[in-house]
Amino acid sequence: MRAVLGVIGGSGLYNFADVRDARSVDVATPFGRPSDPIVVGTVAGTPIAFVARHGTGHRYSPSDLPYRANIYALKQLGVTHLMSVSAVGSLRQDLPPRSVVVPDQIVDRTAGRARTFFEEGVVAHVGIAEPFCPNMRPALAAAIGVAGGEPREGGTYVCIEGPQFSTRAESELHRAWGATVVGMTAMPEARLAREAELCYATIALVTDYDVWHEEEAAVSVELVMNYLRANADLAKRVVSALAAAGLPARTCGCSDALRHAIVTSPDRIPVATRRRLGVIADRYLPPIEGDAP
Repeated sequence: MRAVLGVIGGSGLYNFADVRDARSVDVATPFGRPSDPIVVGTVAGTPIAFVARHGTGHRYSPSDLPYRANIYALKQLGVTHLMSVSAVGSLRQDLPPRSVVVPDQIVDRTAGRARTFFEEGVVAHVGIAEPFCPNMRPALAAAIGVAGGEPREGGTYVCIEGPQFSTRAESELHRAWGATVVGMTAMPEARLAREAELCYATIALVTDYDVWHEEEAAVSVELVMNYLRANADLAKRVVSALAAAGLPARTCGCSDALRHAIVTSPDRIPVATRRRLGVIADRYLPPIEGDAP
């Protein structure tokens, strides 16, 4: 049975005990290995695939994550809908720690991360005006409500490079932009999910007020970890609620985001590059001559 719902667990969410018939799959991809072996099974009758973004024991820094391998592996396992869990800092007074945000926009302030599957002789330009799937976002918000949370729908997620937290000046700049939360992992995850034609959305779990709040202690690892444990329990309940409710229809455009995006002539794409793209572009590029169908 192929997975349809993918879950990328963020900080504090390294396992998912509620998966029935769970088994661990060690997936190799043309972009290396995922952060961890992927756990596949069912939740509320829905086939799912779960990967711990930072690896069991939190081994990967946000800058070192194998983002492409994670997305490729989930696509290869059959995933069509992808839920991401992210720990974030709040940039708003009305979003204290333990708040849950379902953002609809991102500002990407990362640098040096591989952000596309299309390179080495092939070019594709996908649209990302709406970086989070407009059908997955309300489905996630509804699942949060069922799980006992109070979702804040909409808002802008500022993705910084890390692994250090923001300076006060940076935090105030993000607030001046009108941003909602700040985190370190939504990019290039959202870009790659769109190239892979997955319906992707995230739940941003607030652990702190970043460093702008004068009446709160500056963000620290100890403070963040205390809230992460509580947030991880909520995230697990959200997955169960989403799986039980059924996944939203794919009427959003995510499912054919690549249809007109690949601009390189197929006959000009190097064989090694075409082979590397694999499941990402198989729908739109001819098979390699001599390869098994």
